[in-house]
Amino acid sequence: MTIANGGAAPTRLEGKSSAKVVCWILGFGSLVSWSSMLTIEDYYYNLFPRYHPSRVLTLVYQPFALGTMALLAYNEAKIDTRKRNLAGYILFCASTFLLIVLDLATSGRGGIVPYIGICVIVGALGVADAHVQGGMIGDLSFMCPEFIQSFLGGLGASGALISALRLMTKAAFDKSAGGERKGAMLFLGISTFLEFLCIILYAFFFPKLSIVKHYRTKAALEGSKTVLADLAVVGIQTQQSREVDDTKQQERLSNKQLFFQNIDYALELFLIYVLTLSIFPGFLFENTGKHKLGSSWYPLVLIAMYNVWDFISRYIPLVKCLRLPRKGLMVGVLARFLLIPAFYFTAKYGDQGWMIMLTSFLGVSNGYLTVSILTNAPKGYKGPEQNALGNLLVLCVLGGIFVGVALDWLWLIGKKRF
Repeated sequence: MTIANGGAAPTRLEGKSSAKVVCWILGFGSLVSWSSMLTIEDYYYNLFPRYHPSRVLTLVYQPFALGTMALLAYNEAKIDTRKRNLAGYILFCASTFLLIVLDLATSGRGGIVPYIGICVIVGALGVADAHVQGGMIGDLSFMCPEFIQSFLGGLGASGALISALRLMTKAAFDKSAGGERKGAMLFLGISTFLEFLCIILYAFFFPKLSIVKHYRTKAALEGSKTVLADLAVVGIQTQQSREVDDTKQQERLSNKQLFFQNIDYALELFLIYVLTLSIFPGFLFENTGKHKLGSSWYPLVLIAMYNVWDFISRYIPLVKCLRLPRKGLMVGVLARFLLIPAFYFTAKYGDQGWMIMLTSFLGVSNGYLTVSILTNAPKGYKGPEQNALGNLLVLCVLGGIFVGVALDWLWLIGKKRF
């Protein structure tokens, strides 16, 4: 494989700081729509009090995300990453805007028909999630680890900043007529704009950075087909002979080999999100009882605390002395399961201070362990293998989320509202 058409691979790796900022924004955009959905669920609980919005919408979201991700991970070597990521961000933008349109069309009324409409749009958000998270993490896996860390940091920031903004808008609109609806529409409008910004940045700015061109050119020379469209956009063309390409494909490890070489990382990510989603957000909205903050404020505060500490903890692995060794990660993952009885007894006997502390620890451990695994796993592999491994690990994350969301319903056993 050779580089041709006057577009030589850059020799100076400039633009690293700019790339990290863009990765952060792209990570923010990959979850901002869903974060907005989670933080306005107090509004949806008023519209649809009998339909368990926090649990049902999450359960609708995940099968679409998991099924789409499974197909994309299986065919990742043949899929154009540029088209995949752009399709995901465009679908995020369109789906979020449609939530606004649906609310305006129904004048903010409840009922089964609007609820089904929201569920359909949430399914589309799940499809977009699979396109973007798997595509971006796969794409960034063959670049420097700081890019994945920045992307995951932005992903965590979406929950933290949206939660903070939600608390401010709730305070501002709480006593006004239709205050919750105004706050919800404001959130969805901001999310739509941010998704549009991600489309522009990924399509026109990110591919032109010298350091990004360098890593993508390197991946192409190692046999990756997924980066060719991004290289073509900036004038770097690759001339491949079929024999060389076939040889490169034979040299790379298969998805099965990559999975079994990293089965500990895969299992850890699966278990992390099984636990997290068995508690967040359903348990926090419906099973924490009534406290001094009030039934409308208390869940929002808990969601905010989880999101803030999840965001902060994603930067802890930047400090070398605070990184866990590979064997230590599994110990940390398994130790988190002690949170299940802790949440149960705190909800039954504890006060709000203990619940806020537990929720904060849930966020800290989730963010820290996720970043530690996803930044370490791709090391030592070639570009096409790193892309494939990134997709496989995201598939494990979504699998864990799906199982966790299903298990979250067990908290309702014995409840009158089940």
